[in-house]
Amino acid sequence: QVQLVESGGGWVQPGTSLRLSCAVSGGTVVTYVMAWFRQAPGKEREFVACFRGGNTHYANSGKGRFAISRDNAKNMVFLQMNRLKSEDTADYYCTAGYNLRQPELRKTSRYKYWGQGTQVTVSS
Repeated sequence: QVQLVESGGGWVQPGTSLRLSCAVSGGTVVTYVMAWFRQAPGKEREFVACFRGGNTHYANSGKGRFAISRDNAKNMVFLQMNRLKSEDTADYYCTAGYNLRQPELRKTSRYKYWGQGTQVTVSS
């Protein structure tokens, strides 16, 4: 059973940075499509970024500001978020899936394992 544990969330001011971490157990990060999703209050969960094979994919909202990375040795995935905006406020979730085709990368239903989420609040 794959388990995902996020950390690194918190309250930050607009324009600053935050790095989220996801520790993976029961599976390896290179085996799965590893992704970050987020869910703001009252909104649906939405795709943020993912690794598929050796390639990264980003939602338009995070392009140029967010960077997904992974440490294969530590079996961890990270999301570096820069120039944060108030609209980035959400619960952020790490998730893993496999055999996803590119058109499926943004679909929550295609991911099998989810972490419990970490809250990010961007506010002055």
